[in-house]
Amino acid sequence: MIKTTPAPHSLIDSNGQPTIGHFDGIPKHLNIEKFDYRNAMDAKANPWQKHFHYKQFQFVSIVTETHIIGVAIADIRYLSSAFCYIYDIQNNELEECSWLRPLGLDKQVTNSPFEGITHIARQSIVFDIEDEQWKVSINTKLIKAKVCLEPKSDSLPMAMCSPTGYSGWTYTQKHNALKVTGSIEINQQPISLDQARAGYDFSAGYMRRETSWRWASINTKSNNTDIGLNLAAGVNETGGCENVLWINGTRHLLNAVQFTFSRQDTNLPWKITSQDGRINLTFTPLNKRSEKLNLWLLKSNFRQFVGHFSGSIQDNSGITHKLDHVLGLTEDHFARW
Repeated sequence: MIKTTPAPHSLIDSNGQPTIGHFDGIPKHLNIEKFDYRNAMDAKANPWQKHFHYKQFQFVSIVTETHIIGVAIADIRYLSSAFCYIYDIQNNELEECSWLRPLGLDKQVTNSPFEGITHIARQSIVFDIEDEQWKVSINTKLIKAKVCLEPKSDSLPMAMCSPTGYSGWTYTQKHNALKVTGSIEINQQPISLDQARAGYDFSAGYMRRETSWRWASINTKSNNTDIGLNLAAGVNETGGCENVLWINGTRHLLNAVQFTFSRQDTNLPWKITSQDGRINLTFTPLNKRSEKLNLWLLKSNFRQFVGHFSGSIQDNSGITHKLDHVLGLTEDHFARW
């Protein structure tokens, strides 16, 4: 069983160091201004390095009976980016829009995972966190949305901090299979939210200059059971990992997983397995959002796939949950930032 501790009020402690581990709750503040950031020779990093080496991104996925919506805002200091895509399940069609903003122009980002507002592109996308509850507003040609992501009253998010690189750290907070209330219109047509489930991702820290990750996510209601899943490899793996399963709101922290797939033929299925044998999944891609940026100092090779999961996951109570063609997401991403 993975050990957890109460969430600290501030992630950075009085000695200027991050609190490492899995938390039962959410820190009120990251307190990054107090971080004692050092370079590779153990000298204090200068203010320029401390500012520009910090990265943060937020992502929300909403799965309805007819559409999957993905929306994100990333702040890498030199540049801010955002995207919103709509995947039509019946027609296997994906439409998207995206934005790039240099430095701090036309965006606002909260440094608190507990509260605050993040927005970009004249508030085309707004993430409003209040007492750890997420509200999402989207206003584009494709979609108009005002929704609230509502966890069950006793459901805990996955919240953890791990060492990264020589002197950095990464804080990651995710919560899946959340109920969705509010309204969504796609191409001026209202979308039913009766069976909709959603998940969010708040990640921040002093990450590696070059980093990459593989990721899988499920938000579904199947046979009257809310199932949420977050699996990842590549970032939070220095003594811990961010893998977690939610069953009707109950959090089950999981062990490390391996992703096996082809970057050359992205239509081939993925295999996602764990060494302890509790996770055995096949993911079959149906569509994807991809983007390649080569901006000299900055590079990004991003692919997020929509597809079906089949297989099994065993929770911490020893119960095996079968998945059969359950819609969800995977991602393969390289970043030099």
